[in-house]
This record gives sequence, C-alpha cells and structure tokens, in this order.
Amino acid sequence: MGEAANTIYELLSYVSEKEWFEFKENWYHADELGQYISALSNSAAIVGKSYAYFVWGVNDKSHEIVGTTFNFDQDVNHEPLKHYLARQLKPDINFMFEEVTMEGKRVVLLTIPAAKTVPTSYAWERYIRIGSSKENIKKYPERESWLFYVLGHGVPTIENTPAEYQDLTFDKLLIYYYTKNLKLNPDTFKKNLSLYTEDGRYNMMAQLLSDDSHMNIRIALFAGKTKADRLIAVREFGNQCLLYSLDDVLRYGDILNIMQADERDRIVERKEVPLFDNDAFREAVINAFAHNKWVSGLEPMISVFSDRIEILSRGSLAPEQTMEGFFAGESVPVNRKLSEILLQLHISEKTGRGVPKIIQSYGREAFEFRENSIVVTIPFYWLKDMDGEEKTEERNETEDRRKAEGRSKSEDRGMAESRNTAGNRGKDEDRDRTEESNKTEQDELPKSELNRTQERVLSEIRRNPNVTKAGLMDILHLGKTTIDKAIAMLKQCGYIRRVGSNRTGYWQTL
Repeated sequence: MGEAANTIYELLSYVSEKEWFEFKENWYHADELGQYISALSNSAAIVGKSYAYFVWGVNDKSHEIVGTTFNFDQDVNHEPLKHYLARQLKPDINFMFEEVTMEGKRVVLLTIPAAKTVPTSYAWERYIRIGSSKENIKKYPERESWLFYVLGHGVPTIENTPAEYQDLTFDKLLIYYYTKNLKLNPDTFKKNLSLYTEDGRYNMMAQLLSDDSHMNIRIALFAGKTKADRLIAVREFGNQCLLYSLDDVLRYGDILNIMQADERDRIVERKEVPLFDNDAFREAVINAFAHNKWVSGLEPMISVFSDRIEILSRGSLAPEQTMEGFFAGESVPVNRKLSEILLQLHISEKTGRGVPKIIQSYGREAFEFRENSIVVTIPFYWLKDMDGEEKTEERNETEDRRKAEGRSKSEDRGMAESRNTAGNRGKDEDRDRTEESNKTEQDELPKSELNRTQERVLSEIRRNPNVTKAGLMDILHLGKTTIDKAIAMLKQCGYIRRVGSNRTGYWQTL
C-alpha cells in the first residue's frame, strides 16, 4: 500500500473531520478550493501539524470510500488548475495532487504544507478553519493574532510557555528525586530539567514540578452511572509538586480497587477478584498526566461511577502521532521533557506498553477521542449486583440485554409471567403463531437456537454498537474465524445488520 493510501486510511480513522483535513466526493470550484488550501494550511500550523489534506472520493458524513470523478489536470480559463491555484497562493507552497485506487475506487489526495513564517493567503485573503467550516480570518481577529503568535514562537508547550506564577520553590522535587536514589544538583537542576523559557522566566513545567503547582487534581465519585446521579464525594490531590499528586492518585486507585471473594467453584481456597485491572488503570492515569495539555490551564479529570472509571486528559494526540501508531504503542509524547522526567524516575517507560496494555484488558473501545480531550474508560467487574445476588456470566448478559432494551426488572418479571401464561395455551395457538412467523421473508430464530458464542457476540454488540471485530476479539478472547462465523450467523438469522462502512459504520440490532 502506498504512502498516499496510508495517509487517507489514517484520516478515515478519525471520528470526524478536523481543522487540518477535509473530505469531499466530487465537489469542485477553483477559487473556493484555493480558499480551502489557505484555511487548511493555516489551521495545520495552529495545531502543530506539518501538513493538511483535502481528499476527494470520501463521503464527509459516513467517511465511506465512494470514489470520485474530480480531475486535477483540468484547465481554468485555459490555464492549468495547478498553475491557477499556485499563482494566487502567497507565499508559494508546494502543494501536491495524487491519485490512488482504494477498495477498487478512485480517490484523490491533495497534500498541503502548513504555513511556516507567515499565514498562507489566496487572492490576497487569509482563511482559517473553525471546526469543519472555512472562514475569512479577518472576521476573527483573536484567532488571527494567535496564528501570528504560533508562526513566530511555535505551538505553545509547557517548555516555551511562561509559568503563571514566578515565585516558585522546589524543595519537594529535590526530596522526591532523593527517595528514588537520584540526586539533583541544587545549582544546576533548573537548567538541566529545562525549567526556564528562552527569556529566563520559569516555564509551565517549572510550575508543575514546584512545591505548589496550582493544579488541583479531582476525583469525583457518583452514586450512579451518569453525572446527573448523586455526587457522593470529591477527593482532591493537588496544589503540590505534580509528582506527588500522581502518586496520590495511583494510591487512591488501590483503595477503589476492592478485592471480591469469588466463592464460585471453590474447592480449597477462595479466589480474590479485583474490581478492575490495576495495571490498565495505572497506565491510563500516568498517560493522562504525561500527555495532558497543561498549557490550557486545565487538569486531568477522573470520574468514578457505579460501573466504571473515566480518566479524561485535555488536548489530543501529539501532532506527529497517528491513530494507527497510537494504538500500536508507538510513543510520541505531547510533553516531551515531562515524559523524560517520568522515564528517568521509573514512573513510566519508553516501550510504549501503556496503550497496548489497556487494549489487552478492555479493547480499543476503552478509548474515546473527543474534540478537545481523550477519555479512557476502565469498566468494573462486580461479582455481585446491588441486590447481593451473584452475577454469573449468564446473569450479566441477561441484564445487559435488559438494559440495552430499556426494560426494568419488574418489566422482565412481567414478561416472564406472560411467557409462562402463553406456554399453557393450546397447541393450536402455538401452531398458528408458527405459521404466521413462517410468512415473513426472514424468520427470527429463537434465542435458544444461538450457541453460547453467538449469544456473547450479540450481547457485546447490543452493549456497544460501535464495537469492531478486533474489539470483539479482545473483549471476548476469541479468534478471528470464530468472530467472523458468529457475526455471519447473526446476520443470516436477522439479529444484526451493518450500517455504513467496516471502518466507520456501526451495528444495528433488529
């Protein structure tokens, strides 16, 4: 597969369009395309991307590859399109059209270099992207000022951004290193750890590592499954050296992770079962601290619900990172120097083990990429429900189906009674129902005719319609062939159907 196709597949892996790429099918207007080039080039510079992209042959809603008839070799008023665009773009940027075949369909990729020293303009006007919209930057003077700042000073980082507070002390940092059998030189550690901006002021990283980071990490505990439920408590771990805050949060995770006595199939010793995978929780928290967008002034946020923990970090992936690389465990730090310090203190490692460890435990579905944040969900594994009854695998799946269909337990009991009553009716009525069901074009098979594996796959799809086959393999610990056969049977029996493409679609239960 060529580099252009790899780039397009990487763009397709995002849930929605970003400021630095655009999808179209056959759309074309020469001057508006020039405006798009200006907008995408400037927006790529703001978010730290080296390139922006315009793709023809992809539906901008479903992200399905549909093919295109767009011809980039056409003329505009007897002038080649490429020359027509280049003549009106200032400064000169080396944009490039490429044609590729993907899934048997023609797709065109336009690669646009990010603005470097001055904004990119078209026909003497500068444009920018706001969400997925293209706008003249003159309408947004603050964004224009920010673009010039980024082009002059670079994308803000915790190293080049001055600290909000300059009267900082570092006694706790020195002690922390000492407890790790490492010694900082009191005279040189500030320079060695890059705690100054170029003009000699303390930077944002210095504030984070100081005795008072002025950052308050909160863990909120809710009685139910949403933030609309009763707030039980809020624990605060902050306003100290960030390293201590991180340790405190990890220790509190140990308190949350209660051990449950598993008496099932007990022969001699009972088994202790944790509420969640502590290694996955630890990796998620460390990653949230290491890659949080601290320059925004916002801290990571941890929410504990009755069935899960959500760990939210601000910002997005590092500009050089790709979605494929992220899931593969390729380490590209958002905060480079802070990541080096965590590595030096043996808090984290550079093997890229964190994300694969979370995926191994909970699948890719544990990660949610929002517009300005990344959320990792750590689900709980309760051996008993809130009524004290054991939650066997069969009981869990029954309850999942009930919740997915919006039924209460009392409604389930009512349905069970109705089924029992129906079971006592005469054989003639059963025969009538059978004959009526046979009239449908596609009969729905009784649940009893699905095997255990098919039931598990169906239950997981009902729980998460966006789950992928790879996700099902991770969650259910089944092989690809087994998953493929189960899905084929569920489709054939009319339980599910696929809506949209394999990459961006979802499952619909019938």
